[in-house]
Amino acid sequence: MTQPLNIAVLLSGSGTNLQAIIDAIAAGTLNARIVHVVSSRPDAYGIERAQAAGIPVTVLNRDAYADREAADARIVETLQAAGAEYVVMAGYMRMVTPVMLNAFPDRVLNLHPALLPSFKGAHAIQDAFEAGVKVTGVTVHFANEEYDKGPIVAQCAVPVREGDTLDALEERIHGVEHELYPEVLRWIAAGRVSVGEDRKVHVAPEA
Repeated sequence: MTQPLNIAVLLSGSGTNLQAIIDAIAAGTLNARIVHVVSSRPDAYGIERAQAAGIPVTVLNRDAYADREAADARIVETLQAAGAEYVVMAGYMRMVTPVMLNAFPDRVLNLHPALLPSFKGAHAIQDAFEAGVKVTGVTVHFANEEYDKGPIVAQCAVPVREGDTLDALEERIHGVEHELYPEVLRWIAAGRVSVGEDRKVHVAPEA
């Protein structure tokens, strides 16, 4: 077996996607190792999930982000020291700066609860629901300097059912997230993902 992919996870909230990745690694279905977790909020429940799994955690607060580039420089230094190869944003409510993007070129992943380029922003599930679309979904993409606009790695559709509530739709979308994110990381760990000169992501067939 090849060496595990070393990843770092950035989060701001409950850490359910972090948990999905932890569970996939523990189950032996993802050849990866989480070398560090960074939380942008001291009260994020994801911190407890990381600690329970024995993963080192760095916790920042609002004051640390007064200078966003300085905050990212601190995070980059920590993640590079931990040996991170990829940075995985999992409910991280901070836009990363060129400091991080240049340190990990085409290696900063983000998860968005809609089918980009539709419904960008922090309220994507509610915006899609209120727009009355019949299909929404989940997107995994590489982050760049524009919010929710980096090269798309994978997408999965989630139908909006007749009589759906916002809470029901949100629950199904999160369920898809917990499957799609580890799957994309499996592709990356297997060396199947690349970004072409056309800035489109190419996923090679499974060997």
